Amino acid sequence: MAKSQTTATVLRTISDDRSMELFRTIAHGSIDSESLKGKTKLTRKQYYSRLSRMTKSGLVRKKSGKYTLTAFGKVVYDSQMTVDNALTNFWKLKAIDSLEMSNELPKEEQQKLIDTLLDNQELKGILVKGP
Repeated sequence: MAKSQTTATVLRTISDDRSMELFRTIAHGSIDSESLKGKTKLTRKQYYSRLSRMTKSGLVRKKSGKYTLTAFGKVVYDSQMTVDNALTNFWKLKAIDSLEMSNELPKEEQQKLIDTLLDNQELKGILVKGP
């Protein structure tokens, strides 16, 4: 992986739906090239260009003829799953934003409502931690 790698570069690598599908397929377990090509609806060029970008960005590697996530790729995948969880809970998070903007409820009551609204412990941890 080049030193010039940035967050934006890595995110661009998996930013479109087809790249994300390829990345997720690899994340679900090591997979050989033929099986991977069969599971994605990509042309040969699309498949190899996306896989090349993922390899160059350090997300994926080929080991014993199978593609797997690198340690870095696993961290990026976990972060992507957090974003997916946030999207699943988008309207609950919007409601929490509204609660936090309101000065009508004491902080303790706001926290009780947040605990009731949001059952995802990972997202609760992020909200408690703050920016």
